[in-house]
Amino acid sequence: MTANGEGQATAPMTKAARQARITDVLTREDIRSQSDLAKRLSEAGVQVTQATLSRDLDELGAVKLRTADGHLAYVLPGEGGERLQRTRPDTLDLAEASGARLARLAEDLLVSAEASANMVIVRTPPGAAQYLASAIDHTDFHAILGTIAGDDTILVISRDPRGGEELAAALLRLADRRP
Repeated sequence: MTANGEGQATAPMTKAARQARITDVLTREDIRSQSDLAKRLSEAGVQVTQATLSRDLDELGAVKLRTADGHLAYVLPGEGGERLQRTRPDTLDLAEASGARLARLAEDLLVSAEASANMVIVRTPPGAAQYLASAIDHTDFHAILGTIAGDDTILVISRDPRGGEELAAALLRLADRRP
């Protein structure tokens, strides 16, 4: 442990702890820039580089939205499954619904997708399932009821009782997208 300029102890944080601290700051304050966020984190004893902060914001799904007083501030997708509106809710085009984060993660992490009735089993490399499941969950894709993620496997549940095949195909198309 080291001490910052104010005598407050600092220690390296795990990624999860750092992202939890970022979430806490963003839910309590209007943060207009990454430098404002870095300053708030530093005041709390968390030292972070701009590159790491940028990656953390992307992984958390943070976006800038206009506040009631007209300025832009970082916000996170809502708690309890609430999603930011990003696309038409009835679309079956995951590429349109995905946003850059899901597309990038699907290209990098989706190994396979197999369907049965309204369920799709998605395989990822070890340790990657939760990242991909989070990206799926934070997409406003009405056809998906939800996900459950383990270490390398995600269960994706379709709202349509027979929608698994179409959903698996959509996920595979998204993973095969190349620039």
